[in-house]
Amino acid sequence: MLLIYTHQVTNRVKYTFNLIFKSVLGIDCELTTNADSFKQFEGAKISYTKKPVGDELFFQSNNLLFETGIKKEALTISFPKNENDLFVDFFALAFFLTTRYEEYLPFNGDKYGRFSAKKSLAYKNNFLQKPIVSIWAKKIQKMISEHYPNFIFPEKKYSYTPTIDIDNAYAYLGKSFARTLGGFARAIAKSDWDDFGKRKNVLLKKEKDPYDTYDFQMEIHKKYRLKPVYFLLMGDWDTNDKNLPHTNQQMQALIKNISQNAETGIHPSFASNQYSEKIKIEKERLEIIRNSPITKSRQHFLMLRFPQTYQNLVASGITDDYTMGFADEIGFRSGTCTPYKWYDLEKEEETNLTLHPFAVMDGTLNNYLKLSPEKAIEKIKLIVAEIKNVNGEFISIWHNETLGDWRDWKGWKNIYEEMIKLAI
Repeated sequence: MLLIYTHQVTNRVKYTFNLIFKSVLGIDCELTTNADSFKQFEGAKISYTKKPVGDELFFQSNNLLFETGIKKEALTISFPKNENDLFVDFFALAFFLTTRYEEYLPFNGDKYGRFSAKKSLAYKNNFLQKPIVSIWAKKIQKMISEHYPNFIFPEKKYSYTPTIDIDNAYAYLGKSFARTLGGFARAIAKSDWDDFGKRKNVLLKKEKDPYDTYDFQMEIHKKYRLKPVYFLLMGDWDTNDKNLPHTNQQMQALIKNISQNAETGIHPSFASNQYSEKIKIEKERLEIIRNSPITKSRQHFLMLRFPQTYQNLVASGITDDYTMGFADEIGFRSGTCTPYKWYDLEKEEETNLTLHPFAVMDGTLNNYLKLSPEKAIEKIKLIVAEIKNVNGEFISIWHNETLGDWRDWKGWKNIYEEMIKLAI
C-alpha cells in the first residue's frame, strides 16, 4: 500500500488519487492528514501539499483539488511543455482532464452543439494525441520505484476492444413503402442511377444490401479472437435518428443474432439529448428484444453535455459508457486510455458510472480529417503505439455501413482489418 499525505482530504483529492493509483496503476493507496504518523510510516509514501514533510517523494500542489465549484480561472492550469516537464501539478491536471472541467464552462458548440476538440486545452497544447494522464502516471510509478525499490507495482496489460455503432442497419432493406418510394424519387431527382439500381437490385434480392456487413464483422472478430461491443439505435425516426423501427422484425432478428455473438449496448438517440426520458424508453426496447438487462451505452452523434448527459445515463441504470472521445479529432479527450469512474463536478462526487475512452473513429478519419485510407492507417498506428506504451486499452469505433466498401467508404473495409492487426 502507498501512503499519501495531504493537508486536506477533499472529494477531489480522493477521486484523483484513486484514479491515478487504483484505476491506472492498479495499486492500493491511503490518504492521511496526520503528519506525525506519516513521518513514522516506513513504507512507500508520497506527499501532495505545499512543502515536504520529510524525505518522502514530494509533489507540490496547487489549489484546484482543494476548492469546490467551477471557475473560469481553472483554464489557466499549467500544461507540461514536454513529457519531462516536472514543474506542473500533474494531479490537478489529471483531475481537470478526466472530469472534462473545461466543458462545464460556457462554449460555442459545433452545428450539433458539441464541444469541439480544437477548443480543448489538450489540442491547443499539442497533447490531444497523447494519453497524457496515463503517461504521467507511468512516470510517477517510475519515480516511486526509484525512491522505494522494494515497492512492487502489478504488471498491467494492454488490451483492444473493437466497438460497432449501428446507426442505420440497412441502406434499403426493412424500410417502409413510403421511405422506399421516397428513396427512388430522390435518386431520380438527383440522377443518381447507382443508388437507384442498387436499391432495386437489393429489394429484388439480386444483390446484398451495402450496409449488411454483419457476416464480415463476425468473421473478422472470430478470426482475431476479439470481443466486440455493439451499440444499437432504438430511437423513434427523426432528422438525426434514421434507423429501422424497433418493432421491425428484420431489425429484431439482427439484434438477437448480434447478441448471441457479442456484447450489446444502447445507442441513445440524438433526440434523447432534448428529452431525457427517451433514454429509459429506448433502453427498455432493447432489453425486451434481447430479453436481458442493458448497462452499456454510447451517445448517438457522440453527444455529450456536462453534467446532464451522464447524470441522465446514471438515472437510467447505465453503468458503463463509451462516448468519451471527440468526433472531429482522434486522440484522448480525457487524457487517458484506461476506464475510470466519472466525477460529477456539479455535485462534487465520484459516481458509479465507468467511462471507457475511445481513441479512433472511422467517421473522424474520413469525414472530418478527410484522410485517405492509407493516411488513416498511419494515424491509427501512432495512436495504437501510444496506448501500448502505457499498457492502456485501445477502443475503436466503426460502423456497419463503413465496412460496405461503397461510395465514400471505398477502400475502408480493408483498413478495418489493418487496424485490427496493429491493435492486437
